[in-house]
Amino acid sequence: MKNKRGLYLFDRIFIVLMIIGIMLLIAFLHLISSALSRGTYLFLFIYAASLAGVCYFSYKWIYRPYKESNKVLRLFHEGYIFKGVFDLRVPFNHESYLAFQKFKEIIDTKELIEGSKKHAEYLALQNQINPHFLYNTLEGIRSEALIEGVDSIANMTETLATFFRYTISNVDKLVSLEDELTNVENYYKIQKFRFGEKLDFNIDFQGDNPIEILKARIPKLTLQPIFENAIFHGVERKMGKGILTLKVTATSKRLIIIISDNGVGIEEERVRKLNKKLRGASLEYMKEDKNKGGIALLNVNNRIKLIFGDEYGIYVYSKAGAGTDVEITIPLIME
Repeated sequence: MKNKRGLYLFDRIFIVLMIIGIMLLIAFLHLISSALSRGTYLFLFIYAASLAGVCYFSYKWIYRPYKESNKVLRLFHEGYIFKGVFDLRVPFNHESYLAFQKFKEIIDTKELIEGSKKHAEYLALQNQINPHFLYNTLEGIRSEALIEGVDSIANMTETLATFFRYTISNVDKLVSLEDELTNVENYYKIQKFRFGEKLDFNIDFQGDNPIEILKARIPKLTLQPIFENAIFHGVERKMGKGILTLKVTATSKRLIIIISDNGVGIEEERVRKLNKKLRGASLEYMKEDKNKGGIALLNVNNRIKLIFGDEYGIYVYSKAGAGTDVEITIPLIME
């Protein structure tokens, strides 16, 4: 790239210098051959105008782009990476334009990650709970329930304690698929206390070796938020029994998980807009929205793309009145 850039600049300078040299040579020869002839002054005028044009275009094509590129590089070196600093009005050459565009992409990604981190820190402060106090309180309720013979309350508090213990602990790491599925099952048990027989849940493994697939690594708290959305935005609004299915499929390179519900579904236009937002990592999920409970769908998609890249993430299939399928695609990473 350096050599190409150098040749590109050298070619432009050489062409300009060659034109100037030819014009000077022609002027010199002309002055010698017809020193005081009538056409001398006209020729000198044309020559001066041509020289002025060469100087103007030299400034426009070489000096100005060079100075602007140097200015941007100096700002970058001094740590000024604010938005718009890499917007070159006059690119030095095509390669420098592509390089600065790449810088912009890197800065945009950095801002995205920083925004996500700040939002996570804000939520952590907003929802800060002492885990030991929470666990001890739930254990106290469970013990009292057992003494009084109320097994249902004892079971519910035990399930809640397990769920909170998993949720509150460090979220910035990969966990086994088995751990994620256990957390979803605990969440399902909690919701069963509310919905009773109205709610049903099944896990379906596609393939010959489900035990091996359980060892696959997945970002923590990927499945439960989507499962939660399926309940509260799908089956809760449905008349009759709600059925949720979690299907796991592994290929040679990918792990595909589909969470399905037979709920009310989503209108076609809304699905289209949602999938458009899900195509790339963004901070859209950070906007206040009363309809978003817990960790939103966009949040999960955002974390997947930041960890694994834009080719992975979430896609939604749905039809109004016919339920919803949420497909999660991540690379297959085994323990």
